[in-house]
Amino acid sequence: MKIALLGYGKMGQSIAKIAQERGHDIVYKTKDEPDFSQVKQADVAIEFSIPEAAFYNISECIKNQTPIISGTTGWLDQFDKTKNLAKQHQSKFLYASNFSVGVNLFFKLNKMLAEIMKSQQDYKVDISEIHHLEKKDAPSGTAISLAEQIIEYSDYKSWSHPPKSNESKDIPIKAYREKGIFGTHEISYRSEIDDIEIKHTAHSRKGFALGAVLAAEWLVNQDNHGCFSMSDVLNI
Repeated sequence: MKIALLGYGKMGQSIAKIAQERGHDIVYKTKDEPDFSQVKQADVAIEFSIPEAAFYNISECIKNQTPIISGTTGWLDQFDKTKNLAKQHQSKFLYASNFSVGVNLFFKLNKMLAEIMKSQQDYKVDISEIHHLEKKDAPSGTAISLAEQIIEYSDYKSWSHPPKSNESKDIPIKAYREKGIFGTHEISYRSEIDDIEIKHTAHSRKGFALGAVLAAEWLVNQDNHGCFSMSDVLNI
């Protein structure tokens, strides 16, 4: 498989290493604005850039019918427009706020717990996340995805960062930035009597990078067009 990397920071470098270990070729990589005449030579593009560049990078790949997966967060106000573009151009696009297999299993667990807790009105939920100092957006895309899953199964209407008062119908999200943290997410249901908590901690970028390569392998082999997610890749 020939891969173009749009965004070649620490994450892009980790993806390149794992992709090559799995027998794939990196035919194009850039930290800057891509040359899409070169991107078109790839079987798939993997996009980990910055929020300001993500929609342009993704939409150009879609228009050129280059299958693309993206893990960039902070641009999702244009996500619906991207889905429509993929449909219009009969192209393939896969987005995940987090490509880690473990995190996507954590998403499944979060949904199950939220459904169980729906009737337990004595518990109040909150979310906390910790990432490295270089992460530009807060809260993380993963934390937002977790909050949106809980909203689907509860009386909460939205999420807030920074957190509002305990009486709010928003799910409070606390975001911390610390040196050397690859990603920690914790869901807590708290009552006067006890707490129920689930937590995912990443120990390196390897899980995210491997998941991105697995998603690219899956997307290239799809006969259908449209917008996909890691739930499709993992069949969960």
